[in-house]
Amino acid sequence: MNRVYIGVGSNVGDRLRYLQHAVQLLRESADIHVRRVSSVYETEPVGVTDQGWFLNAVLDIETQLSPDILLERTQSIERALHKHITRRWGPRTIDLDILLYGNRQLKTTTLEIPHPRLRQRAFVLVPLLELDPTFSLPDGTALSACIPPLVGREQVRLWASPAVLA
Repeated sequence: MNRVYIGVGSNVGDRLRYLQHAVQLLRESADIHVRRVSSVYETEPVGVTDQGWFLNAVLDIETQLSPDILLERTQSIERALHKHITRRWGPRTIDLDILLYGNRQLKTTTLEIPHPRLRQRAFVLVPLLELDPTFSLPDGTALSACIPPLVGREQVRLWASPAVLA
């Protein structure tokens, strides 16, 4: 089994319901085991700021799916939940990103692991560190070392306990 962390986010419509539905669809997959979920955080948008705030969380899963097949599965869930991107970093009903896949480092035309902007996004680092405060990237960088440069750059506030996604 491979240990994988997936970021989930939504800033359109019933944001919490989209997160819950995405987690439910992952749980219904016979080849994915959702081990734990982080708290839900409300976060200001990054990049394109003229849009609603996001709800974000991180899922800790186990799977035997390859990274490419897992990407197909997450994209299928996004389609099922009507994800339509009108502009890069724009509003979305749901976003599922493979953040980390064990200690793998991978770069293809469709997928990069670890996620290329992981170190620069407090909305991902905060819930990921909640799940494992001692976590390090495959290159040995402690994730906690990535937080100080982000302090004051983007707001991330606790919104709900992990129980709302359980």
